[in-house]
Amino acid sequence: MDRLSLNQITTKTWSVPEAVKGCAEAGVGWIGLWRDKVAETGVAETARLVAEHGLRVSSLCRGGFFTGVNPDGSPVDGIAQTREAIDEAAQLGTDVLVLVVGGIAENDLVLSRQRVADAVGELAPYARERGVRLGLEPLHPIQCAERSVLSTLDQALAIAEEHPADSVGVIVDEFHVWWDPRIEETIAKAAGRILGFHVCDQMWPLTDPLMGRALPGDGPIDHRHLRACVEAAGYTGPIEVEVFNTELWQRPGGEVLAEVIAAYRDHVA
Repeated sequence: MDRLSLNQITTKTWSVPEAVKGCAEAGVGWIGLWRDKVAETGVAETARLVAEHGLRVSSLCRGGFFTGVNPDGSPVDGIAQTREAIDEAAQLGTDVLVLVVGGIAENDLVLSRQRVADAVGELAPYARERGVRLGLEPLHPIQCAERSVLSTLDQALAIAEEHPADSVGVIVDEFHVWWDPRIEETIAKAAGRILGFHVCDQMWPLTDPLMGRALPGDGPIDHRHLRACVEAAGYTGPIEVEVFNTELWQRPGGEVLAEVIAAYRDHVA
């Protein structure tokens, strides 16, 4: 239980004060924060609440969209927004900023991936000066067009390896990588660069490429196997339960957190 972290998206209806209080009361010592929720409360006040309740921030989500387009196709300055996110992460006391790099731009996949590599190269020194590490999170290939042109851990690792290990690494999110026939090999290759391990299950059959997730134990993913892989690669940090699920979001946060704890104990720990 000392490694369990509640990723805030799992209890989406909870504000920062509610999520922090809920974690503290349930004995969960880590929380993964989202920038939109932090903005509602304020960075300084969020940092104060986290400290007051004795919690630690496992990560801040998210920076990225370096290809210049949001999932809805609107333009975005991903580099500027990520600079802001780096500053927020430092203020919140976390050294991990999760990056979702953005979908395809100008119908050019090669160009889009180069933009990602260039942006990471520009931002890595800025993040390092502030004690923040950039965590590249590859997403499932079905999300390549609108959310991430990095679809495998191999691709994310190739960019990370261009920079010092204490500056840029990767996030291993089960939902996005469990299917990869090379995942064990690639996790081993990522030793020293794994900055986060996110767990959930895939709904079966998959109902939605974004929302088709469930609590650990409700799908086909072998959580303990993947946990063993990341630990063999040297990762001993917090384990975030991160679930995008509209039905789960409609329920009271306290009920959801209780089920998160039970699922983690039964299928991950």
